[in-house]
Amino acid sequence: MRTSFWTRIFDLIAPRPCPICGERLSVNESLICAVCHMHLPVTRFQYEPLDNPMARLFWGQFPIERAAAWFYYVPHSYVSTLIYDLKYHGQAEYGVAIGNIIAQRFEDSHFFEGIDALIPIPITRKRRWHRGYNQSEMVAQGISEITGIPIYKKVVRRIHFAGSQTDKDRWQRLENVENVFQLTNPAKIANKHILIIDDIVTTGATISACARQLCKADNVTISVLTIGFTKS
Repeated sequence: MRTSFWTRIFDLIAPRPCPICGERLSVNESLICAVCHMHLPVTRFQYEPLDNPMARLFWGQFPIERAAAWFYYVPHSYVSTLIYDLKYHGQAEYGVAIGNIIAQRFEDSHFFEGIDALIPIPITRKRRWHRGYNQSEMVAQGISEITGIPIYKKVVRRIHFAGSQTDKDRWQRLENVENVFQLTNPAKIANKHILIIDDIVTTGATISACARQLCKADNVTISVLTIGFTKS
């Protein structure tokens, strides 16, 4: 990819570090250096989107069309820095860059074919005010920039934050988020194929709760895409 003269000058004046290893990025590298890209524990779920470990989490929860994650996620691992910085350290631009990368790397699998709209998992107004943005919306923005698929932000809303899911088992997580979402505009997604966007999926409880609300619309099809997938 060719870079402009001014991009090269800016990169010289303000060098960008790789958020994973801290090494300086070259002018042609986006967000993550080539070495860290090579060592990312990618899932390749996009090549078997109907039947993979992530898709199976949602079987019996709602009718899932396809599901994929970019990489396997392990808390406190070297790659988790990306997620922590995106969610807790104000690095909203990481989300857009991650969305760009995912869209580009999933292109050859045709994962986005037939998708009508992207719906990022919503957060409460209080959490958005505190954080300044919704990290899933940032990822969706990056995907939309590459694919041209529109983002629907006012179809489902989060009524309240049910608390951290970290210390809960699968069934406690499902119960914890059962009534935290509300479908607000079913007509907008009727007869459409929706792709839910989130950062990390562990048990799938939060995504399942949101998807069940979306399924109240007429003839809606649901797929799921996340940055990371936590191995059980």
